[in-house]
Order: sequence, then structure tokens, then C-alpha cells
Amino acid sequence: MGHAMMSKAFDADFGSALEAAAAIRERKISSVELTQHTFQRIDKFQPKVNAYAYQMREEALAQAKLADEAIARNQATGVLHGVPINVKESFGVQGRPCTWGVPALKDARAQRNSVAVQRLLDAGAILLGATNVPLNLTDHQSFNDIYGRTNNPWDLGRSPGGSSGGSAASLAAGMGFFSIGSDIGGSIRVPSAFCGTYGHKPTLDIMNMSGHLPGGTLQGSGFSTLLSVGGPMARSAEDLEAGLRILAGPVPPESKAFQWTLPKARHQSLRDYRIGYVLDDPAVPVSEEVKSVVESAVRACEKAGAKVRQGWPERVVFAEFVDTYLFMLGAADFSLSPPERQKIAREQMQGQTDPMSRGALSGFAEWQQHNLKRVVYRNMWERYFGTIDVFMMPTTTMTAYPHDTRVIEERVIALAEGGKLHAKDLLKIISPATLTGCPATAAPAGLGKSGLPVGLQIMGPYLEDATPIRFAELLAREIGGFQAPSGYN
Repeated sequence: MGHAMMSKAFDADFGSALEAAAAIRERKISSVELTQHTFQRIDKFQPKVNAYAYQMREEALAQAKLADEAIARNQATGVLHGVPINVKESFGVQGRPCTWGVPALKDARAQRNSVAVQRLLDAGAILLGATNVPLNLTDHQSFNDIYGRTNNPWDLGRSPGGSSGGSAASLAAGMGFFSIGSDIGGSIRVPSAFCGTYGHKPTLDIMNMSGHLPGGTLQGSGFSTLLSVGGPMARSAEDLEAGLRILAGPVPPESKAFQWTLPKARHQSLRDYRIGYVLDDPAVPVSEEVKSVVESAVRACEKAGAKVRQGWPERVVFAEFVDTYLFMLGAADFSLSPPERQKIAREQMQGQTDPMSRGALSGFAEWQQHNLKRVVYRNMWERYFGTIDVFMMPTTTMTAYPHDTRVIEERVIALAEGGKLHAKDLLKIISPATLTGCPATAAPAGLGKSGLPVGLQIMGPYLEDATPIRFAELLAREIGGFQAPSGYN
């Protein structure tokens, strides 16, 4: 397959990261040429898209030169050798800002590279810079007072998603070949859907998150939010798997005793997959535009010979499931907030009965009961994955919506087809994979009636990340994969 892939000319604007690496290895293009070409694209499109928070031009070109010298000696260092990439601004890069969009951290600099960034550099990648985020990573838009607003390349008047919106926008506009994001409330998946790119939310805790803290602080080992993960973002499913192999796996002290292996995908042919799917639920309405595109992806699987089955796993009541997720999310977010933010939140939430407020203000015993529910849900899905291989659902309830500065609770989006949807429902539709810790691959499903991308979320069995990624790769052969927005060629 690698040989067939390279027989066509390499696309320096929108090729995949693996294609870029192969072109560099085969000396069809040098790393310096590709890095310069990507910076030329950034010069052209960054002013209108504003995907980058900061750039590292001198370092990137110096690294690219070293990468080319290594190629000349036949000493490529890794899978992404010489490939220009970026990372989400929330991952610490030594000597660079890691503000999370917080104005008070504008002048803070990360002391060291986060584990994820170091692993990408060790794999030979050329780091162009970091991409924009919302304040505290808590929005499905990417706007803050330090770096301003990132726009969606498909329509500059719309959100690219968040909180990894800068990464998805940079990939859609061809301003980098690979990125990493983080995801606790759909922050990899929603931007991938809004911008028509690929992203993977890995199984909980297989990727080390040290250095993914405001200011780039390296946390001690052993801590988990039980929800949040980091993962790869790209323009092809193959790149997601290659990225995951670089990023996942333990670090000291865990690596003294443990190692990580990526289990093989369950099947290598689409017709062999058993697929569960849901298009919407009374607890989370989905726009007709999104539903029809996702449904045609389901029909394409059926036509290819796969077995499909509609409905949630047995005994999963989605509304109750979402409540447990929002309770755990509220608790995690509140417990990790700085004291001054906690004080304000406590006053606002007192007497509120919504699950996030209840989670935030819960005592340990109540929190632990919800945590046990989380594990029960994981076991329910584990049993379900004995009878199916992947579970498909829309990634988002709607396509990318216009920029909206209202708080998320008040953000009601009017749909072209009539009716309205709540922006906060984007949290609900991504909850199955986050609460259970299961992997989920976000893949483009095609364009809706509006001409905007529609995303498909492919949830896989716990710890079997290659299964949803491989499925996304096979599905692209049936329905097409990434397509570039017009005006970026």
C-alpha cells in the first residue's frame, strides 16, 4: 500500500503526514522545501483564519535543515521525520507560551516540553508553532483576549470548534500536516467535525498528559481526571494511527513495569464489521442536515456488506448516562480550577440542581457513587462490544455555527431548516466515549445541504483504538475522506 500511495505525485498543500514523510525519505521534496512551502501558506491564510497562536520559524527551518542532513546520511529519526506539524497551545513547548488563553499567563513560559511534544520531536517532526484555544479550553469556539479569534476555513463567519479549534482550522487550510489536541468535552472531535478533518480521542490515559497544564507545568505521574485525554489530529485516518503509536505508552515510573501495545484492528475489510449506530435521541436532538449525511454513511456501510444495528446498548438510558457524565465533568472542572475561580463558581452554583453544579459542589462519597456508575457504564459498553465492533453516531448536533459571544447556556442556534438547537448539547453527544474511557475517531462524513462539513463519531471498544481508526480508513474508501475547503489551493 505504501508504494501505491507514493506512485501519485505528493500534494504539498493537503497531502497526509505519512505521504509527506515518504516524499521526504524518497527525496521527492526536502524538509526545508516543505517547511518553507507551509510557512508560505501560513503567510497567505493565517491573517484570515488566525489558527496559529505563535510560530517558531527560525527553529523550524533549522530543524528541517538537520532533518535533510540526516536523510542524506540515511539516518531518518522516526515516522514523522522532516514533516511540518503544530500542537495545541495548551501543550507545553520549552521556552514558549502555554497560556490556555488566560491573560494573566500571557508572559509565562513553559520550562520544558510536555511529554507529547517531546515524543513528536523524537519522531522527527518539525514544529512550526502552536494553535489557538478558547479561554481555559472551555468552549466550542477558539477565542481569547491574547490571540483573538480563530475562524473556520469553510466560512470565516463560523466557529472552527473548540477547544482544539486552531489545530483543526490549520489542518483544513493546509497550514501543517499533523497536530495534537486534548478532549474532555469533545475538544478534539467537535473541531474535527466543524472543519472536516480527522481526530482521535484515545482510550483514557494511554497517552501521557504531563505538561498539559496552564503555564506548561509538568504534573507528577499517576494523576488522571478520569475523563480528559490528548490525541492526534490529521487529514487522514492512517495519520491518526501513526500519531497514536508515537504518542501513547507509559513514561517513568510506570514504564518500569508496564508497556503499551496497540491491539490489532478487529477487521481489515468493511464488510466484516458489525456496526451499532444512533442518529439522535430525545435527550439530544440532531439537525436534519447532520442526520441525513450520517445516515447515508450508515447506508454505505450496509451496501459494502457490513451488518448494522440501530439503538443504544441494552440498559443504557441516554439521558441518565449524560447526567452521570456532566456530574463527573462538573466535579473535574471545579476541582482543578484555581481558588479564585472556585470561589466565583461556588457562589454561582449554590442551590443549582443541574448535574454539572451538583458535581462541582459534591462531597467525596457522592462523587464516588457517580464514579462507580461510570465504571458500570464502561462494563455495559464492554459487553455490547462483544456483539458489535464499532458504534457510529454524529460527532455534533449541527454543522459549524456562526461566531457567538454569549455564554454557552444561552447559545441557541437557529437552523437553516427551521428550529433551534442548544450549543450545550454538543457536550452530550460526545459523552459516550468520554464517560466510558473508550476510544472515538472523528471522521468527515461528507458535506451537508449548507455546504459545510458533517462529522461522524466512531466509538470503539476500550483499549482497542486501532479498530475505530481502521474503520474510518476503510469507510473513507466508500464515502471519501478529507476534502479541502475552496479557496485554499
